[in-house]
Amino acid sequence: MNRDFDVIVIGVGGIGSAACYWATRSGAAVLGLERFDLFHGNGASQDHSRIIRLAQHEEPYASLAPSAYHAWGEVEAEAGVPLVIRTGGLVIEEVRARAGLDTGSRNIAGYVTAFRDHGIEFELLDGDALVARWPQFRLDGDEQAIYQEASGLVDAGKANAVHVALARARGAQINANEPVLALRSTSAGVEVVTDQETYLVRRVITAADGWTNEILPPGAGRLPYVVTQEQVTYYATPNLAEFSPARFPVFMWHGRDNFYGFPVYGEVATKLGQHLGGHQVTARERGFEPDPVRVERQRTFLSDHLPGFLGPELYTKTCLYTIPPDQNFVLGPLPADPRIQVFIGAGHAFKFAGLIGRILADLALTGATSENIAGLGLDRPTLTDPSFVPTYHV
Repeated sequence: MNRDFDVIVIGVGGIGSAACYWATRSGAAVLGLERFDLFHGNGASQDHSRIIRLAQHEEPYASLAPSAYHAWGEVEAEAGVPLVIRTGGLVIEEVRARAGLDTGSRNIAGYVTAFRDHGIEFELLDGDALVARWPQFRLDGDEQAIYQEASGLVDAGKANAVHVALARARGAQINANEPVLALRSTSAGVEVVTDQETYLVRRVITAADGWTNEILPPGAGRLPYVVTQEQVTYYATPNLAEFSPARFPVFMWHGRDNFYGFPVYGEVATKLGQHLGGHQVTARERGFEPDPVRVERQRTFLSDHLPGFLGPELYTKTCLYTIPPDQNFVLGPLPADPRIQVFIGAGHAFKFAGLIGRILADLALTGATSENIAGLGLDRPTLTDPSFVPTYHV
């Protein structure tokens, strides 16, 4: 039995690669185990870009957002590779379209409250003011918006590669194509069983998202989550200057359907996705074919509101969201064995990936974190009460 490591990280995507980095930075002997090739397209961490923003409408994410920027900055400084591109960011709400819908705090008022509570500067815009500044938009007249200048994008592919490279430079061993089959809790430590070897280790971090329930120890119970297949489309717009990062911000659109978009980056194309709405799958049995209904829904939205953003479809890429019933992260020690730290991203984690990797490493190595992760633990009622009815604020 292999006893060479202090910490094993399961899953070396956006979160797992960051956990490998931060754990090695703390001096631990680290092994990262990835089921597929590194930087694969089977999960949730691939592609060129993810939105990063201080614009959070609820806790603890509003408290974590500034620390996420700081964590990315530390990694950029060590690697000498830029990962965060600030474009400014818009949150746009269709007021009439959302009338009568249950939005919770996921609306302009919720964002404004969070900004003011945390002392973050922002601009509140009506539709006319928005179009005056960004004439690329076509609005109906009842929209409200927030602009926050620190918003932008994280280069997801580069970020994963940088975390892996820096972890290896500090001595981590990263094994691709070595699936974990099971975890076993023993008095001597946690046994990590793969298709190649069995390891005995003092601490484990799982960042396996939709694969989590397949590997948890017997008796730990199953976490309640669903896996959905989502997608984004790149459009080969002919209007490159108008949609360059210097002239067009990342945006989120809250209407009856919710969309998010990026300026030209990574490909010579713009990028749009719909937040949630994908069909339910499993991590093992997911497909890769885009949903044509959603492709057409996006095209209709862009034709109505951002016609210059459109162009020939370059490609549509699928990914997975792993969503607990309250749509919040799962972050913390496994109650059945606190030597195992668990993370599930709920479809909105990558912007926090560098920070979450640090939190997981701290929890694994010291049992504590200085960050506010209140309400994200595995013992919260929304995960333990079988009568809890999943809710989604549109």
